[in-house]
Amino acid sequence: MFLKYKEGRIYRFGYYLLGSFIIIVFNFIGQIPILIALASSMLSNADEIDPSANPMEILNIIPPNMRLFLMLFPFAFAFIGVWLVVRKIHEQSLTSVVTARKRIDFKRILFAFGLWSFIMASMILFDYMTSPENYVWNFKPIPFLFMFLIAIVFIPLQTSLEEFLFRGYLMQGFGNLFRNRLAPLLLTSLIFGSLHLANPEVSKLGYGIMIYYIGTGLFLGIMTLMDEGVELAIGWHAANNLTGALLVTADWTAFQTNSVLKDISEPNLYGEMLISICIIYPVILFIFSKKYGWKNSLLQLTSKF
Repeated sequence: MFLKYKEGRIYRFGYYLLGSFIIIVFNFIGQIPILIALASSMLSNADEIDPSANPMEILNIIPPNMRLFLMLFPFAFAFIGVWLVVRKIHEQSLTSVVTARKRIDFKRILFAFGLWSFIMASMILFDYMTSPENYVWNFKPIPFLFMFLIAIVFIPLQTSLEEFLFRGYLMQGFGNLFRNRLAPLLLTSLIFGSLHLANPEVSKLGYGIMIYYIGTGLFLGIMTLMDEGVELAIGWHAANNLTGALLVTADWTAFQTNSVLKDISEPNLYGEMLISICIIYPVILFIFSKKYGWKNSLLQLTSKF
Protein backbone atom coordinates (compact mmCIF):
# COMPACT_ATOMS: atom_id res chain seq x y z
CA MET A 1 0.00 0.00 0.00
CA PHE A 2 1.20 3.53 -0.80
CA LEU A 3 -0.03 4.81 2.59
CA LYS A 4 0.60 2.52 5.53
CA TYR A 5 1.79 2.86 9.09
CA LYS A 6 5.55 2.50 9.47
CA GLU A 7 7.20 1.69 12.77
CA GLY A 8 10.44 3.33 13.78
CA ARG A 9 11.96 6.57 15.00
CA ILE A 10 12.69 7.92 11.50
CA TYR A 11 8.99 7.75 10.59
CA ARG A 12 7.82 10.01 13.42
CA PHE A 13 6.12 13.14 12.12
CA GLY A 14 8.81 15.39 13.59
CA TYR A 15 11.26 13.95 11.07
CA TYR A 16 8.89 14.80 8.26
CA LEU A 17 8.74 18.37 9.53
CA LEU A 18 12.55 18.45 9.65
CA GLY A 19 12.72 17.02 6.15
CA SER A 20 10.24 19.59 4.82
CA PHE A 21 12.29 22.38 6.41
CA ILE A 22 15.48 21.11 4.73
CA ILE A 23 13.76 20.98 1.33
CA ILE A 24 12.49 24.54 1.83
CA VAL A 25 16.01 25.69 2.73
CA PHE A 26 17.35 24.20 -0.50
CA ASN A 27 14.57 25.94 -2.40
CA PHE A 28 15.50 29.28 -0.79
CA ILE A 29 19.17 28.75 -1.69
CA GLY A 30 18.06 28.12 -5.27
CA GLN A 31 16.27 31.49 -5.23
CA ILE A 32 19.52 33.42 -4.70
CA PRO A 33 20.12 33.90 -8.48
CA ILE A 34 16.65 35.38 -9.06
CA LEU A 35 17.02 37.69 -6.04
CA ILE A 36 20.33 38.95 -7.41
CA ALA A 37 18.84 39.44 -10.88
CA LEU A 38 15.80 41.20 -9.40
CA ALA A 39 17.90 43.54 -7.26
CA SER A 40 20.10 44.39 -10.25
CA SER A 41 17.08 45.06 -12.47
CA MET A 42 15.40 47.20 -9.80
CA LEU A 43 18.49 49.36 -9.46
CA SER A 44 18.69 49.76 -13.23
CA ASN A 45 14.98 50.55 -13.61
CA ALA A 46 14.23 52.33 -10.34
CA ASP A 47 12.24 55.14 -12.01
CA GLU A 48 9.90 52.68 -13.78
CA ILE A 49 8.90 50.54 -10.79
CA ASP A 50 5.69 51.08 -8.82
CA PRO A 51 6.62 50.64 -5.12
CA SER A 52 3.12 49.27 -4.38
CA ALA A 53 3.32 46.59 -7.09
CA ASN A 54 3.02 42.87 -6.34
CA PRO A 55 6.51 41.24 -6.15
CA MET A 56 5.49 38.94 -9.01
CA GLU A 57 4.69 42.01 -11.12
CA ILE A 58 8.11 43.52 -10.36
CA LEU A 59 9.67 40.33 -11.76
CA ASN A 60 8.39 41.39 -15.18
CA ILE A 61 11.33 43.76 -15.53
CA ILE A 62 13.50 40.66 -16.06
CA PRO A 63 13.41 39.41 -19.70
CA PRO A 64 10.84 36.57 -20.10
CA ASN A 65 13.14 33.64 -20.85
CA MET A 66 15.62 34.58 -18.14
CA ARG A 67 12.73 35.12 -15.73
CA LEU A 68 11.29 31.70 -16.53
CA PHE A 69 14.64 30.00 -15.97
CA LEU A 70 15.27 31.82 -12.68
CA MET A 71 11.75 31.06 -11.41
CA LEU A 72 12.13 27.35 -12.14
CA PHE A 73 15.73 26.88 -11.03
CA PRO A 74 14.93 26.72 -7.26
CA PHE A 75 12.73 23.67 -7.85
CA ALA A 76 15.52 21.85 -9.64
CA PHE A 77 17.96 22.75 -6.85
CA ALA A 78 15.46 21.59 -4.21
CA PHE A 79 15.66 18.07 -5.64
CA ILE A 80 19.04 17.81 -3.91
CA GLY A 81 17.22 18.45 -0.63
CA VAL A 82 14.59 15.82 -1.48
CA TRP A 83 17.28 13.22 -2.15
CA LEU A 84 19.13 14.02 1.09
CA VAL A 85 15.96 13.93 3.18
CA VAL A 86 14.57 10.69 1.76
CA ARG A 87 17.86 8.82 1.60
CA LYS A 88 19.68 10.11 4.67
CA ILE A 89 16.94 10.98 7.17
CA HIS A 90 14.29 8.38 6.36
CA GLU A 91 16.66 5.80 4.84
CA GLN A 92 14.23 5.13 1.98
CA SER A 93 14.57 5.02 -1.78
CA LEU A 94 13.04 7.79 -3.89
CA THR A 95 10.86 5.13 -5.50
CA SER A 96 9.14 4.44 -2.16
CA VAL A 97 8.01 8.08 -2.01
CA VAL A 98 6.56 7.87 -5.53
CA THR A 99 4.78 4.52 -5.71
CA ALA A 100 3.80 1.32 -3.93
CA ARG A 101 4.99 -0.58 -7.00
CA LYS A 102 8.46 -2.12 -7.18
CA ARG A 103 9.58 0.51 -9.64
CA ILE A 104 8.27 3.83 -10.97
CA ASP A 105 5.80 3.21 -13.79
CA PHE A 106 6.90 5.64 -16.50
CA LYS A 107 4.13 4.41 -18.81
CA ARG A 108 1.62 5.85 -16.33
CA ILE A 109 3.47 9.18 -16.32
CA LEU A 110 3.53 9.31 -20.13
CA PHE A 111 -0.14 8.31 -20.46
CA ALA A 112 -1.31 11.02 -18.05
CA PHE A 113 0.99 13.55 -19.73
CA GLY A 114 -0.22 12.68 -23.23
CA LEU A 115 -3.90 12.60 -22.29
CA TRP A 116 -3.95 15.95 -20.53
CA SER A 117 -1.67 17.63 -23.11
CA PHE A 118 -4.07 16.56 -25.86
CA ILE A 119 -7.15 17.74 -23.97
CA MET A 120 -5.56 21.07 -23.03
CA ALA A 121 -4.29 21.75 -26.55
CA SER A 122 -7.71 20.87 -27.99
CA MET A 123 -9.49 23.23 -25.59
CA ILE A 124 -7.09 26.08 -26.36
CA LEU A 125 -7.45 25.50 -30.12
CA PHE A 126 -11.24 25.37 -29.85
CA ASP A 127 -11.35 28.61 -27.85
CA TYR A 128 -8.98 30.28 -30.32
CA MET A 129 -11.11 29.19 -33.29
CA THR A 130 -14.41 30.27 -31.72
CA SER A 131 -13.17 33.46 -30.01
CA PRO A 132 -10.14 34.74 -31.94
CA GLU A 133 -10.71 38.25 -30.61
CA ASN A 134 -9.55 37.01 -27.19
CA TYR A 135 -6.04 36.27 -28.45
CA VAL A 136 -3.10 37.90 -30.16
CA TRP A 137 -0.38 36.03 -32.01
CA ASN A 138 2.66 36.02 -29.72
CA PHE A 139 4.95 33.61 -31.58
CA LYS A 140 8.54 34.71 -32.26
CA PRO A 141 10.74 31.81 -33.46
CA ILE A 142 14.01 32.51 -31.64
CA PRO A 143 12.58 33.55 -28.23
CA PHE A 144 10.12 30.64 -28.46
CA LEU A 145 12.92 28.16 -29.18
CA PHE A 146 14.92 29.26 -26.13
CA MET A 147 11.77 29.23 -24.01
CA PHE A 148 10.91 25.74 -25.27
CA LEU A 149 14.36 24.41 -24.27
CA ILE A 150 14.06 25.94 -20.79
CA ALA A 151 10.48 24.76 -20.30
CA ILE A 152 10.94 21.19 -21.54
CA VAL A 153 13.71 20.63 -18.97
CA PHE A 154 12.74 22.69 -15.94
CA ILE A 155 8.92 22.64 -15.86
CA PRO A 156 8.79 18.83 -15.44
CA LEU A 157 11.36 19.20 -12.65
CA GLN A 158 9.20 21.85 -10.97
CA THR A 159 5.99 19.87 -11.18
CA SER A 160 7.67 16.58 -10.23
CA LEU A 161 9.16 18.20 -7.13
CA GLU A 162 5.72 19.43 -6.07
CA GLU A 163 4.26 15.95 -6.53
CA PHE A 164 7.18 14.31 -4.69
CA LEU A 165 6.65 16.71 -1.82
CA PHE A 166 2.85 16.94 -1.53
CA ARG A 167 1.37 13.74 -2.95
CA GLY A 168 4.41 11.68 -1.93
CA TYR A 169 6.49 12.77 1.05
CA LEU A 170 3.96 14.83 3.03
CA MET A 171 1.05 12.52 2.26
CA GLN A 172 3.04 9.59 3.66
CA GLY A 173 4.09 11.67 6.67
CA PHE A 174 0.51 12.71 7.48
CA GLY A 175 -0.60 9.13 6.86
CA ASN A 176 1.84 7.88 9.46
CA LEU A 177 0.67 10.55 11.90
CA PHE A 178 -3.10 10.07 11.54
CA ARG A 179 -3.09 6.43 10.39
CA ASN A 180 -5.80 7.07 7.81
CA ARG A 181 -6.10 8.29 4.22
CA LEU A 182 -8.61 11.11 4.47
CA ALA A 183 -6.55 13.45 6.68
CA PRO A 184 -3.45 13.31 4.41
CA LEU A 185 -5.65 13.96 1.36
CA LEU A 186 -7.31 17.02 2.90
CA LEU A 187 -4.21 18.49 4.57
CA THR A 188 -1.87 18.18 1.59
CA SER A 189 -4.53 19.69 -0.68
CA LEU A 190 -5.03 22.63 1.67
CA ILE A 191 -1.27 23.27 1.98
CA PHE A 192 -0.78 22.88 -1.78
CA GLY A 193 -3.52 25.40 -2.49
CA SER A 194 -2.32 27.86 0.15
CA LEU A 195 1.15 28.04 -1.37
CA HIS A 196 -0.41 29.63 -4.47
CA LEU A 197 -1.57 32.69 -2.50
CA ALA A 198 1.35 34.75 -3.81
CA ASN A 199 0.49 34.00 -7.46
CA PRO A 200 -0.55 37.04 -9.54
CA GLU A 201 -3.74 35.16 -10.49
CA VAL A 202 -4.96 35.73 -6.92
CA SER A 203 -4.43 39.50 -7.23
CA LYS A 204 -6.26 39.51 -10.56
CA LEU A 205 -9.14 37.15 -9.80
CA GLY A 206 -9.50 37.34 -6.02
CA TYR A 207 -9.35 34.72 -3.31
CA GLY A 208 -12.11 32.70 -4.93
CA ILE A 209 -9.49 31.12 -7.15
CA MET A 210 -8.13 29.32 -4.08
CA ILE A 211 -11.07 26.93 -4.52
CA TYR A 212 -9.51 25.95 -7.84
CA TYR A 213 -6.02 25.46 -6.38
CA ILE A 214 -7.25 23.43 -3.40
CA GLY A 215 -9.63 21.52 -5.66
CA THR A 216 -6.73 20.67 -7.97
CA GLY A 217 -4.80 19.42 -4.95
CA LEU A 218 -7.74 17.18 -4.03
CA PHE A 219 -7.95 15.93 -7.63
CA LEU A 220 -4.25 14.99 -7.64
CA GLY A 221 -4.50 13.47 -4.17
CA ILE A 222 -7.48 11.31 -5.11
CA MET A 223 -5.58 10.19 -8.19
CA THR A 224 -2.60 9.23 -6.04
CA LEU A 225 -4.56 7.30 -3.42
CA MET A 226 -6.69 5.44 -5.95
CA ASP A 227 -3.68 4.45 -8.06
CA GLU A 228 -1.32 3.67 -5.14
CA GLY A 229 1.32 6.01 -6.53
CA VAL A 230 2.16 9.51 -7.71
CA GLU A 231 2.95 8.65 -11.35
CA LEU A 232 -0.36 9.82 -12.84
CA ALA A 233 -0.21 13.05 -10.83
CA ILE A 234 3.36 13.69 -12.03
CA GLY A 235 2.34 13.25 -15.66
CA TRP A 236 -0.83 15.35 -15.38
CA HIS A 237 0.88 18.20 -13.53
CA ALA A 238 3.79 18.35 -16.00
CA ALA A 239 1.36 18.44 -18.94
CA ASN A 240 -0.74 21.15 -17.31
CA ASN A 241 2.14 23.56 -16.72
CA LEU A 242 4.18 22.76 -19.82
CA THR A 243 1.34 22.87 -22.34
CA GLY A 244 0.08 26.11 -20.86
CA ALA A 245 3.54 27.72 -20.91
CA LEU A 246 4.16 26.77 -24.54
CA LEU A 247 0.76 27.55 -26.04
CA VAL A 248 -0.77 30.54 -24.23
CA THR A 249 0.22 33.26 -21.78
CA ALA A 250 -1.48 36.28 -20.22
CA ASP A 251 -0.38 39.40 -18.36
CA TRP A 252 -1.91 38.13 -15.09
CA THR A 253 -0.44 34.60 -14.93
CA ALA A 254 2.55 33.34 -12.94
CA PHE A 255 4.23 32.02 -16.10
CA GLN A 256 4.45 34.90 -18.59
CA THR A 257 6.30 33.29 -21.45
CA ASN A 258 7.18 33.68 -25.13
CA SER A 259 4.30 31.35 -25.95
CA VAL A 260 2.46 30.90 -29.25
CA LEU A 261 -0.60 32.90 -28.16
CA LYS A 262 -1.37 35.63 -25.67
CA ASP A 263 -4.80 35.73 -24.02
CA ILE A 264 -6.01 39.35 -23.79
CA SER A 265 -9.55 38.57 -22.57
CA GLU A 266 -10.93 39.13 -19.11
CA PRO A 267 -10.86 35.75 -17.36
CA ASN A 268 -14.13 34.17 -16.22
CA LEU A 269 -13.07 32.80 -12.85
CA TYR A 270 -16.15 30.94 -11.73
CA GLY A 271 -17.13 29.58 -15.14
CA GLU A 272 -13.71 28.09 -15.87
CA MET A 273 -13.25 26.92 -12.28
CA LEU A 274 -16.59 25.11 -12.13
CA ILE A 275 -16.03 23.45 -15.51
CA SER A 276 -12.62 22.17 -14.37
CA ILE A 277 -13.62 20.95 -10.92
CA CYS A 278 -17.13 19.67 -11.66
CA ILE A 279 -16.72 18.26 -15.19
CA ILE A 280 -13.17 17.91 -16.47
CA TYR A 281 -11.53 16.51 -13.33
CA PRO A 282 -14.21 13.83 -12.77
CA VAL A 283 -13.93 12.79 -16.44
CA ILE A 284 -10.14 12.43 -16.12
CA LEU A 285 -10.53 10.34 -12.96
CA PHE A 286 -13.13 8.17 -14.73
CA ILE A 287 -10.75 7.53 -17.64
CA PHE A 288 -7.95 6.57 -15.26
CA SER A 289 -10.27 4.36 -13.21
CA LYS A 290 -11.29 2.39 -16.28
CA LYS A 291 -7.78 2.06 -17.65
CA TYR A 292 -6.18 1.01 -14.37
CA GLY A 293 -9.08 -0.88 -12.80
CA TRP A 294 -9.57 1.21 -9.68
CA LYS A 295 -11.93 -0.35 -7.14
CA ASN A 296 -13.29 0.40 -3.66
CA SER A 297 -13.06 4.17 -4.14
CA LEU A 298 -14.55 5.14 -0.79
CA LEU A 299 -12.31 2.69 1.08
CA GLN A 300 -9.21 3.90 -0.75
CA LEU A 301 -9.91 7.50 0.25
CA THR A 302 -11.20 7.14 3.82
CA SER A 303 -9.94 3.89 5.35
CA LYS A 304 -7.80 3.69 8.46
CA PHE A 305 -4.68 1.57 8.98
